[in-house]
Amino acid sequence: MFRGSSFHTIDSKGRIVIPSRFRSVLQAGGGEAVVITRHFKCLYGYTLDAWKNVVDRILNAAEKNDTVIRFNRFFIGQSQECSLDKQSRVLVPPVLRQYAQLNKDIVLVGVLDHFEIWSRENWDKESELMEMEMQKEEVRTQIAKLGI
Repeated sequence: MFRGSSFHTIDSKGRIVIPSRFRSVLQAGGGEAVVITRHFKCLYGYTLDAWKNVVDRILNAAEKNDTVIRFNRFFIGQSQECSLDKQSRVLVPPVLRQYAQLNKDIVLVGVLDHFEIWSRENWDKESELMEMEMQKEEVRTQIAKLGI
């Protein structure tokens, strides 16, 4: 499972280094590749096996309304399988870099079955929003239900 955060830079060619703790999860989950797709202000990275599970869930979903169809175009239609090179880097395709505003400073965040790739600026804004949300009683109640 993916967990923890790492602060990195993306090079001028669009390559990012995958931390060793994430590489071991990728290897265990189907190989030396990651499926990257866009997701609300950031990118998601999945192991090959986890991506297959995501696709299976979407294919088997009973709901096939216009919203779900549009989301599939956004989420599945922009996904790309990216191999790791010998230096444990992955080349993030330009269209995905542009979408997530990945220019230089980035953050990789492990979120159990996937990891997220954020621009540092967007990550800082998201962190600030979460801090503000944590002040709300209903949010604290929802988190407490998780046993945390």
